Amino acid sequence: MTTDTSEPCLTLTGPADILAAVPYLVGFHPDHSLIVVGLVQGRAKVAVRWDLPFPPGTLAPLSRLWEREHVERIIVVGYGPGEQVTPAIDEARSLAARAGVEVDEALRAHEGRYWSYVCDLPQCCPPQGMPYDPRASRVAAEATVRGLVALPDRRSLERTIAPLTGPVRLAMRRATSDAVAELRAGLTASGDADAFAGAFVSAGLARVRAALATHAAGDRLDDAVAARLGLDLAVVRVRDEAWTLMDGAHLGLWKDLTRRLEPRFVPPAASLLAMASWRSGDSTLATIALERALTIDPGYSMANLLMHALQSLLSPDTLRGRLPTPAELDTAMGPAHSGWLLPLLAALEEEEPHAA
Repeated sequence: MTTDTSEPCLTLTGPADILAAVPYLVGFHPDHSLIVVGLVQGRAKVAVRWDLPFPPGTLAPLSRLWEREHVERIIVVGYGPGEQVTPAIDEARSLAARAGVEVDEALRAHEGRYWSYVCDLPQCCPPQGMPYDPRASRVAAEATVRGLVALPDRRSLERTIAPLTGPVRLAMRRATSDAVAELRAGLTASGDADAFAGAFVSAGLARVRAALATHAAGDRLDDAVAARLGLDLAVVRVRDEAWTLMDGAHLGLWKDLTRRLEPRFVPPAASLLAMASWRSGDSTLATIALERALTIDPGYSMANLLMHALQSLLSPDTLRGRLPTPAELDTAMGPAHSGWLLPLLAALEEEEPHAA
């Protein structure tokens, strides 16, 4: 779901313009997809995409979304062969009829041609379809001039948060190995596991705030700090510090860490990236970030919670005001103790990356 579709404004005059504009609403040129664009006072307010095919009932959350966003009319576009697209289009139109939402246009696009489900005039909607080229249209040119971006496909968007390789990866492996060795040495030298845990969490909370300040100043975390922050975020209390302080402006920090951290430390950063993306209106990137997290750790609770919220088409405002403050987190969780470090200590039992 994309909710930042209002600016800049593109004027659309027909099906070809719609097909040229849709990639800029979802961030890439879709394929085997269903897109539903909600309009309020003639302007796009929200755009939602699903992979095709999907099981019946998948679109049910749309009714709540339309009510919440005061959607008056919709445009529906399906990409793919008719046997995939038509059932999805029919389900969307049926939901709209029950909700009292008008369908301005319903299109199927496939292999450079489009068909309309609401027009049967052969002069404008012939049975063999109308040819179109979304990349060569006026709308695409205007969108580019206005700074909008449409990547070639979803895989291209996935690559924007893919793990970094080459020298960056080798440097992060060394930094992570050093951070792990330092943590183990500190734990071994400490005679009081709970006292060590308390000091670790306190330092982690400070590092989260320092990292946010560094990012706000336009600077990038060095490898040692990034690696240590990856260890910090494995502790729920530290991760939740970042969650409660969440702002869409933090997106760049969590994206950087999602790409740089060693895989076993990625789920917290990727989940924070998803939250920041969701709050900034880009649920496609949020979903991709959650897929990264859940591929590594299918049971990661924050990622599962956010994925459920996205699939239910909830608004990020649902959580706004409901998250506890850092002080409330301290009260709820009580003093730091060694149990807080269990997820991290379990991760450290895994095979360490080789420091090249």
